[in-house]
Amino acid sequence: MSIREGVAPSRTRTTLLDYVSLTKPRVIELLLVTTIPAMLLAHRGTVDPLLIANTLFGGMLAAAGANTLNCVADADIDKVMKRTARRPLARATVPRSHALRFGLVLSFGSFFWLWWTTNLLSAHLAGVTICFYVFVYTLLLKRRTSQNVVWGGAAGCMPVMIGWSAVTGTIEWPALVMCA
Repeated sequence: MSIREGVAPSRTRTTLLDYVSLTKPRVIELLLVTTIPAMLLAHRGTVDPLLIANTLFGGMLAAAGANTLNCVADADIDKVMKRTARRPLARATVPRSHALRFGLVLSFGSFFWLWWTTNLLSAHLAGVTICFYVFVYTLLLKRRTSQNVVWGGAAGCMPVMIGWSAVTGTIEWPALVMCA
């Protein structure tokens, strides 16, 4: 094996890991863990496992898209914060335009996945959540007020609503209580 053959897989792996890093996988895990209990409560404990899997996959795409778009918007401040200075856009290991396209593909993919596999309400709730997180939390509040964390938490509650609506096709008061 030549040196070139050994370099390409390493570079490909690094690039792939950079794109995965843009999605903030640890945050996604925290968001999805609330989806299943909401689904089980919505249907009194029995839900088709395929519906759960499809809802989790769509939710994962939505969260990954929103997180990536958040990284695109915050690339300038990520460079100067110790906690975020190692992110791919702060280190310029992923071009900002590529990250933007990646985030948009994930976001639109989540909408269409949820619409196709669950229902239109769940897809719209995911879309509203992405827009809220990117435009209200990231672009409007994050740089202007310390209360941004409270409002960002509102986006974090939406997997409950998405999970509930995936099962019932509606938003009912128990879902609103869990979300609150």
